[in-house]
Amino acid sequence: MTPITYELIQKRAKAMEKETVRFLSDLVRTQSFSSKEKNVIAVIKKEMQAIGFDGIRIDGLGNIIGRIGKGKRVIAFDGHVDTVYPGDLAAWKFDPFKPFVRSGKIWGRGTVDQKGGVATMIHAGKLIKELGLNDEFTVLFTATVMEEDCDGLCWQYLLNVENLKPELVVITEPTNMNIYRGHRGRMEIRVEVKGKSCHGSAPERGDNAIYKIARIALEIEKLNKRLKNDPFLGKGTVTISEVKSSSPSLCAVADEAGIHLDRRLTYGETKASAIAEVKDACKRAGYPDAKVFVLTYEEAAYTGKVYPTEKYFPTWALPEKSSYLTNAVAAYTGVLGKQPLVDKWTFSTNGIATMGMKGIPTFGLGPGNEIYAHAANESCPVEHLSGAVAFYAALVAKLNGKV
Repeated sequence: MTPITYELIQKRAKAMEKETVRFLSDLVRTQSFSSKEKNVIAVIKKEMQAIGFDGIRIDGLGNIIGRIGKGKRVIAFDGHVDTVYPGDLAAWKFDPFKPFVRSGKIWGRGTVDQKGGVATMIHAGKLIKELGLNDEFTVLFTATVMEEDCDGLCWQYLLNVENLKPELVVITEPTNMNIYRGHRGRMEIRVEVKGKSCHGSAPERGDNAIYKIARIALEIEKLNKRLKNDPFLGKGTVTISEVKSSSPSLCAVADEAGIHLDRRLTYGETKASAIAEVKDACKRAGYPDAKVFVLTYEEAAYTGKVYPTEKYFPTWALPEKSSYLTNAVAAYTGVLGKQPLVDKWTFSTNGIATMGMKGIPTFGLGPGNEIYAHAANESCPVEHLSGAVAFYAALVAKLNGKV
């Protein structure tokens, strides 16, 4: 029997590269926006069946869960299958849903965020089975839904309803092939004020809600400069992403106005502290009675299931001395032949549920650079695909004591 080595894993992953490109192309071709992922889940199920996964099931929210092995210990690899819309098609130099390979990259919507990670983790499952890299674990591969609309919702469902109990979760979001061990949390906050409407020809008779919300908006701008900083995760931020108002007509004073806040939370910042800061900003603007609250997500999945959650997503970071991280660095160095950069994401991931809410050790590695996420002309280096397959398989081999 051929001995298991990092070199063997790397060579086999490289030999599978064209197949991984083919699978990723199938995923990119299959449009799958949030709550509209049914067709791409079918593509993934077909691939898992062809590989010979030991178990495949689709949960009530529409996540597909592939299984390899039946050990008492459980680890999970996760990738979300939904993408954002392409936006202005004039900004694209090609059809975003007709993938192709050129200049050593695969191009198309989702190649980076985050179908590249989904394709590579599932093909790592193929390599794990072929080389017999797993004895001790039940290894789960979760291709999850609705992350772009509400990160972590899918894993809240998997943990709270499906009762998954992994000891480790590996996120396959793009990291430019580095290892990321955390990121800032986030919140979606709404601020609303009331006014008094009257005819626009005599505004002095009313009380314009837009002027009120504008003064609050300026205080939010100032608040952003006062927020906490953390040596690893960086600075907390707040920005206004939407302004809305209402009035009886366009010839009337606005009687209500509101703003939507995107709040990123670093260490030392909490839901309570963030709300208190926004309320203080309203007070500084002269409107202490402004309504400030965290929004709730309650959209239906493609299965029809509604699983409401508050739009508060906690900050998290895996400790530098975690044994899981030590093993990940060793597997990376062994199979890719260099030391990884251990860093953090700028954006948010499903880790807010696994580690942020539940404290399950979590880290990530994924093909593609996150700066191309949600951007036109999205592309991922092909060499990242075989590299990610090799790393995921090597990590399982390392945790099983095979290498």
